Amino acid sequence: MTHTWSDYTSCMADKITAFLAYKRALARKFHTEESVFRLFDRYLFENSIVRLEDITPMSIEGFLISRPRKSPRSYNHLLGVIRCFFSWLVGQGILDRSPVKARPRRATTTRLPFLFGPSEAKRLLAAADDLLDNPRALLRGPTYSMIFALLYGLGLRVGEVSRLCGKDVDLKRCLLVIRETKFAKSRLVPFGPHMAKKLETYLCLRGEIEPDSPVFSFTRQKPVHPCTITQTFHHMLPALNLDIPPGIHPPRLHDLRHAFATGTLLRWYRTGVDPASRLIHLSTFLGHVSPSSTAVYISITRDLLDQANERFERLGNAAVKGVSI
Repeated sequence: MTHTWSDYTSCMADKITAFLAYKRALARKFHTEESVFRLFDRYLFENSIVRLEDITPMSIEGFLISRPRKSPRSYNHLLGVIRCFFSWLVGQGILDRSPVKARPRRATTTRLPFLFGPSEAKRLLAAADDLLDNPRALLRGPTYSMIFALLYGLGLRVGEVSRLCGKDVDLKRCLLVIRETKFAKSRLVPFGPHMAKKLETYLCLRGEIEPDSPVFSFTRQKPVHPCTITQTFHHMLPALNLDIPPGIHPPRLHDLRHAFATGTLLRWYRTGVDPASRLIHLSTFLGHVSPSSTAVYISITRDLLDQANERFERLGNAAVKGVSI
């Protein structure tokens, strides 16, 4: 039976609402976390836990057991949301101590993201171009080809591409305006002549787009949803015949962003740019708060190691000879 969401009904309803308001006042969207609170609220209600004092370590453990998670990451996210909430209640003086005693699970294996290289990206875009129209999705091929090109070529988040409107594309200055993204930040993303040509060709196919209308839409009213883009990506994967090395995670749409970050670093090495001095630029381009967030997206590949080793040898030889480079 499907439960239709109405509102929080447990003894924690007002406190959950206050916590979400607090987080969103700090420019956190908290959509995924809100879904955890809906589950937690329903668990409390269905188990007749009607007082704050009745929420014990055992009841928290019961909630975690009621929402089985196979992967440590998924389980730790569920636990982390609840732990953060009760820590906030302690900080507000509502509780003396947190009832959350469960410990995070240890991730025993870490699988690296699949990095799309230029050849794999070309196959992806070619496959997207070949997508057939249907009565509810005209220009389906060019639309998805343009979407994947932006994800791979500019490292955008799928939600950022989905929300692009006509006023956000400036072909004269070769700029995209990415509005109100993570942490309520907006930024400018420049693009080169090849991307400009592809965008111009796509926009000509679409015809005139109103300033507030979505760039990527099959209805001219609502944008293509990020989940639809993700589903289309996974539907196309088998036809790409990608070679996935051992220890590499099966390709995900977000891997295109990983590929952009790693590819940018590799290009810097190959052109003699000092990556340490430019990482803050890449961080800003990707819309990250700090370079430490960007580092998560950079996978240490054999090519990167080779380039870093060559740079280290040049610096070492220069230091021995007493010259600067």
